Amino acid sequence: MRWSDEAIVLATRRHGEGALLVHLLTLGHGRHAGLVRGGQRPKARVAYQIGNRLLVTWSARLAEHLGTVQAELAHGYAAAVLAAPVRLACLAAAAALADAALPERAPHPRVYAALVALLEALAADQGWATAYVALEMELLAELGFGLDLTRCAATGETEGLIYVSPNSGRAVSEAAGTPYRDRLLALPPFLCGDGVAPAPGEVMDALALTGFFLARRVVEPHGHILPAARARFVEALQQFVTISGG
Repeated sequence: MRWSDEAIVLATRRHGEGALLVHLLTLGHGRHAGLVRGGQRPKARVAYQIGNRLLVTWSARLAEHLGTVQAELAHGYAAAVLAAPVRLACLAAAAALADAALPERAPHPRVYAALVALLEALAADQGWATAYVALEMELLAELGFGLDLTRCAATGETEGLIYVSPNSGRAVSEAAGTPYRDRLLALPPFLCGDGVAPAPGEVMDALALTGFFLARRVVEPHGHILPAARARFVEALQQFVTISGG
């Protein structure tokens, strides 16, 4: 069996003396693993850095086998963030989360597109924090746990939405939610789709929101926790926001 596709590197580890085991997010074949023979050579290691976009060919005798990967570098996103610690942490978190949350070999083109958008934002150093939030929102939606932030779960109102129910994942208006505010999650205004840029601290609220549902609905039911790389990114971003004032 053999196929070719575009892919983003999510994770790598050494395999034997000279090979590399890679985890990829492909456009048409989902999250997929493969063995790169000679992958520990310096030139290959550059190509297979986490976050790089590749043109890959995967082949195996049977579809259920691990298979081998050959690739050409399409875009070296990793090099653009190596000297930027917070952006590098963002890239590591995105890759680790996609690798941990997505089922193997199931195509998720919208998640793939969201990850490409994040990589472009990281490379340009523009809007990458909100692009990361968008990726987590897309992950939830694609896995069947999308948040409904369009109208109040209690009243049906579309205005004054400032909370999210931790049980239903639906928005709650200020009027309906105030008596229960200690039990509700904050809804950052920029997530309501009005095109307004996030105010200082709103991205952190958004990450708290998506992190809650990713943990509760995606990873914890399988006996896992969110990747440590995500926690490191949240901590680094909080320090960045504090120092920069937004």
